[in-house]
Amino acid sequence: MTKIEKKLEFIQKQIENAKLRTNQMQEVKIIAVTKEVDVTRTEEAITAGLSHLGENRPEGLAKKLEVIHSDVEWHYIGSLQTRKVKQVIAQIDYLHSLDRLSLAEEIEKRSTTIVKCFVQVNVSGEDSKQGLTKEQALQFVKQLQSFTKIEVVGLMTMAPFTEDEQVIRQVFRELKQLQQEVVQLCLPNVPCTELSMGMSNDYEIAVEEGATFVRIGTALVG
Repeated sequence: MTKIEKKLEFIQKQIENAKLRTNQMQEVKIIAVTKEVDVTRTEEAITAGLSHLGENRPEGLAKKLEVIHSDVEWHYIGSLQTRKVKQVIAQIDYLHSLDRLSLAEEIEKRSTTIVKCFVQVNVSGEDSKQGLTKEQALQFVKQLQSFTKIEVVGLMTMAPFTEDEQVIRQVFRELKQLQQEVVQLCLPNVPCTELSMGMSNDYEIAVEEGATFVRIGTALVG
């Protein structure tokens, strides 16, 4: 068993234990964050059974796509500049950082297929984090009703980097509550059934609070 296989097995067990602790039933998909990992290491992750990969720069994504042709789903997890949409949008399966109307309009203009998007929400309100406030997010998804190339599959957030579990848990809990509010709007192209939250240091808490996608780098491929 390779190092990545061992790490993956451990993380999968931790996820299942987290679900059991809180009676969660959702499927949780692991995104291997390969943004600072070379092609060889990325291919090892795929061989280990990981089928969701996350990149945060157009250049890093392009470099891997040149040599990796496996049947994987690519997640763009970084902030995407409007001027770089045309470089990225046809290459990815999910965008985790939809946070402004100008970006949505550029995706609508450039994409030839429907793009699965997560609206990025800055639940914690930290200046260092990007994303909409909860109030802005509700208004934003309403503005996306007429977009034909965007499907809001869910919401994404990042918790503060802290050892205070309650602070982290509250952020994830608030995102779950917001997701439920969006679902109740019954908007076209906004199923919003997914929650992208939790990273290497807090994915167990995220799963306990309802995460369906966790973005793991250091603890998995680092």
